[in-house]
Order: sequence, then C-alpha cells, then structure tokens
Amino acid sequence: MVNANRGGEILGGPHKPGAPLLVTAELPADVLGWADALRRAHYPAERNRLRAHVTLFHALPPSVEAELGEVLADLARASPPPARIAGLMKLDHGTALAVESPAMVDLHARIAERMHGLLTDQDSRPLRLHVTIQNKVPPAQARALQAELAPQLRAVNFRFRGFGLYAWEEGLWRDIRLVKFRG
Repeated sequence: MVNANRGGEILGGPHKPGAPLLVTAELPADVLGWADALRRAHYPAERNRLRAHVTLFHALPPSVEAELGEVLADLARASPPPARIAGLMKLDHGTALAVESPAMVDLHARIAERMHGLLTDQDSRPLRLHVTIQNKVPPAQARALQAELAPQLRAVNFRFRGFGLYAWEEGLWRDIRLVKFRG
C-alpha cells in the first residue's frame, strides 16, 4: 500500500502515541541477509531483538512524523546512494561493520537540518554509519571476534534501497513506512 501524501510504503499498523521515531538507511536484501546472519551468530541471543540495521536517527519526537515522512519522500526522489562495507568498527563492548557512504552522510545532514532543535544529544553527534553485529559483551570477547573476522572481511559495495521509519515501543521497533529511492 502506498500513501502518496506521506511518501513510502506503509509497513505497520498504528503505533503508540508518544513513541519516539527512528530512521534507518535500509540495506539491500543481500547485504541485509549477510549482516543479519553475522548479528544472529555474534549478538547475545537474549538481547538480539532487532534485525541488522544502519541507524540514522535514534529518537525523533513523534510530533514530526508527518513532516519527517515528507522529508524522506522528497530525499528519496534521488538515486540510491552508493555505499560500501569498509571493514570492522570497534565498539567498547562489541563489533560493527563500518559503512562508508558520503552520499548518505549528506542526506542525513539534510534531514538533521530540517529537524534542527529536535535532535537528542545522541542524534546530534557526528554520524558514523555502521551495522552492529555484536554488542554488550566483555571487551575481550569483542576483540576476539574482531581478530577472527578481520582477515576474512572484504569490502562489499552496494546501494541503500531507501529509508525506514519506525516507532520505538518498549524496546522493539514498530514498522511505520519504507521510503524507497526512486531516482
């Protein structure tokens, strides 16, 4: 189902009023499948409640949903931005796949400009695109995974397929819409 006024394919039903909004850069199916398999293999199972993802914004106020939908639809008129998995990113208690995409960083900046004054501290920091495949583990366990994966990891070139808009509800993401790049 497509909602022309808000842009994008409607994915989920109604969400809780007041739920913060998240925006992701959506991975193509092949990269998502590969990254999600790594996440399922290495993320602590009891904490792995989401699929692999690239978060652009962690908590936007629900009051901006309509405007945000319009912004995403406008930006998605462009061609899918190129990107690449460029290696591993060391997290304090985990491991991520580092993603390079100057075009997506530019799109993020344009969204941030439109949401100026509404961003949390976390969303105001410089963007480091990544896909977390392991988190909340002892540092030694993270270093061991990095040592294991580093020699096997090769650059993966891809194009983001769109923006995902979600509501954060009790530790889970409720799908709101997917806005695909059309250019």
